[in-house]
Amino acid sequence: MAAGYADILKAPHATRLLAGTLVGRLPNATAPIAIVLLVRAAGGSYSLAGALAAVYGIANAVGQPLLGRAVDLYGQPRVQLPAAVVSALGAVLLVVAGTGSPGFAYIAVAVAGLFTPPLEGGLRALWPNILGGEERVHRAYAMDAVAQEVMFTVGPLLVTLLVALRSPAAALLVLNAIGVLGALSVVLSEPSRTWRSAPREAHWLGALRSPGLLALLGAFLFVGIALGSITVAGVAYADDHGRASVYGWLMAALGLGALIGGSVYGARQWSGTPERRLRVIVALLALGYLPLILTPGVVAMTALAVLAGVFLAPAIACAFIVVDRHAPRGTVTEAFSWLVTTFGVGAALGTAVAGPAVEFGGTSASFAVAGAGGIAALLVLLATQRVLVAPVRPSEDITRTENDRNGAAQPGFSSGHQA
Repeated sequence: MAAGYADILKAPHATRLLAGTLVGRLPNATAPIAIVLLVRAAGGSYSLAGALAAVYGIANAVGQPLLGRAVDLYGQPRVQLPAAVVSALGAVLLVVAGTGSPGFAYIAVAVAGLFTPPLEGGLRALWPNILGGEERVHRAYAMDAVAQEVMFTVGPLLVTLLVALRSPAAALLVLNAIGVLGALSVVLSEPSRTWRSAPREAHWLGALRSPGLLALLGAFLFVGIALGSITVAGVAYADDHGRASVYGWLMAALGLGALIGGSVYGARQWSGTPERRLRVIVALLALGYLPLILTPGVVAMTALAVLAGVFLAPAIACAFIVVDRHAPRGTVTEAFSWLVTTFGVGAALGTAVAGPAVEFGGTSASFAVAGAGGIAALLVLLATQRVLVAPVRPSEDITRTENDRNGAAQPGFSSGHQA
């Protein structure tokens, strides 16, 4: 398992690009909690804090595919670094404006969210060029998914540490400065500088003209709903047991499960098509969420949370492969960014639905939202089997990439495919 990931990280530029992407995404991973802490420290209400965090999330959801399309058209350095700088300036404006001028605060978080650089999609567009072989690329996607889980676990802890050492304002500024440095590290690397998207057909829908991609996005909207509902359900469960620390245990258990599942998934080579494999993984993901409805004691619930998290990272890693197979030629970064956006929108919807579920049906009902989300995702995949057939086998495309790299073609050939 570890040897497979070590092989990936030994590839030229791989460690730098993965680390730079994770560091560059820290502002995005920590923004909601940092915004809430900043507003509360300034005496603002929870309503204002929640509204600002929501505006940030919506702006981020809008900006990711738009910036992803810009990356496909103009290259990574021309988009990623300027976007990171403007997003950081939005954070600076929020700190300066504070809560005394809500209008400026809303503008600030909107700017910060809208211009969050699509580093996540950019990295996945680079993997085929860096690694070449199909099996290594698929393993890199799994490692990428595991790394995201680690980042979203470490990020909030880092915010808490910076707040304890200084203040919420300092935490927001420091994390955004670090994020700019991460983006800078990525765009100055040779793979990022030389990467060019494949020629694309002019179409206003861009990546969304692929029926297979639309089917995948529909399914992962519901996966996001499932995951988002658990964040609210976990708080309700902790309140039921009178200990706030229980929430932390449940979230850590979910992260541990995802870490285990992603590591095991990436350690072996899988047979069959990724579209069929994704249906199986999402079915297991849904089954993992359903036992949470029982809400047993803390120890048993923590164990169930580990089980519920096991299939999340494999589902995301497998979805990366499916995106790569269905993205129309020249739209690979945009396609990956749409997956990020859809997942984020689903998570926001999940939190919105789980709240009323707690009020009207109790904690078990809120966990039932997660189970229902997983089942709905599976039903979407089953209903769209006909369109979820990749038009080009990835091995063929990666072979073309290797031939281009070794021959006279351009050095930055994209992994996007013709829909």
